[in-house]
Amino acid sequence: MAATEHETVFTYGAPALKYGTGASDEIGYDLTQYGAHRVLVVTDPQVAATGWPRRIADGIAGYGIETEIFDGVHVEPTDVSMQKAVDFARGTGPYDAFVAVGGGSAIDTAKAANLLTSNDGELMDYVNAPVGGGRAPDRPLKPLVAVPTTTGTGSESTTVCVLDVLSLRVKSGISHLRLRPTLAVVDPRLTVSQPAGVTAASGMDILCHAAESYTAKPYTEFERKRPEQRVPYCGSNPLADMFAEQSLRLLSWALPAAVRDGSDLKAREAMALAATFAGLGFGNAGVHIPHANAYPIAGQVRDFHPEGYPGEEPMVPHGMAVSLTAPAAFRFTFDAAPDRHLRVARLLAPDFEWPGDFADHLPAVLIDLMRRIGIPDGIGAVGYSESDVDSLVEGTLKQQRLLATAPREASADDLSDILRESVSLW
Repeated sequence: MAATEHETVFTYGAPALKYGTGASDEIGYDLTQYGAHRVLVVTDPQVAATGWPRRIADGIAGYGIETEIFDGVHVEPTDVSMQKAVDFARGTGPYDAFVAVGGGSAIDTAKAANLLTSNDGELMDYVNAPVGGGRAPDRPLKPLVAVPTTTGTGSESTTVCVLDVLSLRVKSGISHLRLRPTLAVVDPRLTVSQPAGVTAASGMDILCHAAESYTAKPYTEFERKRPEQRVPYCGSNPLADMFAEQSLRLLSWALPAAVRDGSDLKAREAMALAATFAGLGFGNAGVHIPHANAYPIAGQVRDFHPEGYPGEEPMVPHGMAVSLTAPAAFRFTFDAAPDRHLRVARLLAPDFEWPGDFADHLPAVLIDLMRRIGIPDGIGAVGYSESDVDSLVEGTLKQQRLLATAPREASADDLSDILRESVSLW
C-alpha cells in the first residue's frame, strides 16, 4: 500500500448511554445485566460529602450486589494518587465491575484502577510515550459505569485517562479503546452542587472539546492505516461533527446561565447534554493544540489556586488550562479550515458584533465569553510569564498524540508564538 494513499475509513465508538433525571437510581439494575456481584465505587471526598456516592452504592446493594467505596480520589489526579486507588482496589478486590461517581478525576482514576486490576504491570508502563511505556492492555477490562457529577471532561465517553506525573512535572495520559466506560449514566441532579468557578472551567472544557474536534484534521487527510493501526482519535468526521455542533448550540446559552445561577435546572440539563455530546464527538475525532498546551500549563503550576476548587494545593483546572490558549490557537489554525472556525463562532454567538478580520471571529467570541464567566486573563493570570514559554513549549511537544490531530502542523516556534499571545488575552 502506497504511503501517500489517504484514509477512506473512520471509526466511531461510544459507551452505552443512560441520560436524565433519576438515571443514577437505576445503576444497580444495570450492573445485574453485566453479571456483577462485587463492585468498587470510586469517588472523591467532596463528592462523597454530597451523599450521592453512598446513595448510589445503597441502590446497587439493593440488587444484591456487594459494594465498597473508595473516596480518596485527588482532584486533577497524579500518578501518586492513582496508585493509591490501584493499591486499594488490589488490596480489597477482586471486583467484577467499577462505578465512578464524580468529575473526570474520579472517572479517570477508576479507569486506572480497572486497567491495573485487570492487567499486569504498573501505571507508568501504560502512560503514553514518550512520558511512559505506551503499553497496551493484553486483557479486557471489567465493566465500568461512569456517573459524571461535573459537566465538562467527557471522560464518561472517552478512551483516555489523564494524570500528572509528579516527578517529571508533566501531564500525560493513558489511551486505549479498552478504557472506554461500558455505560455512561448522566443524571443532571448530580451537577447542581457544582460551584460557579467549577462550572465555568469545566464548561470551557466542553466548549474546547467540541470546537477542537470540529476543527480537527479531517480523517481523509491522514495516511491510510492498516486495521491494527487504527486509533481512537481518527480526525474530524461526519458523526463527530454532528455531536460537536449540537454541543456548541447548547453551550451558547446554557454555559453563562449555569455559571450565573447554579440552581437553574434547565441550564444544568443542557450543560449535561452538551458535555455528553462533546464527549461523543471528541472521543472519536480528537482534540488538538489547546489541549496539548493545557497539559504543561496544569503540570507546571506554581502557586495559583482557583475559586471553587477544594484544598490549598496549587492547580490550574484542566478546563481552565485548555481555554487559556484557545483564542490564539484557533487564530493560528484558522487558515487550515476557515469555514469550520467561522461555523463554531456563529454557533456560539449568532448575534455577536463581528470584528473585521475573519480569523479574529472565533477568538473574539471566546474572549468575550471567558470574561463574562470569570476565566482568568490568559496564562499570565495563573502565574506564568514570557520567561516560562520555552518550558511550556517543551511540555506541549510531548503531546504528539494530540498535536497530530491539529489541522495545521505546529512547530516549536508556532507553539511559542501561541503561548506568548496567551500571556494576556484582554
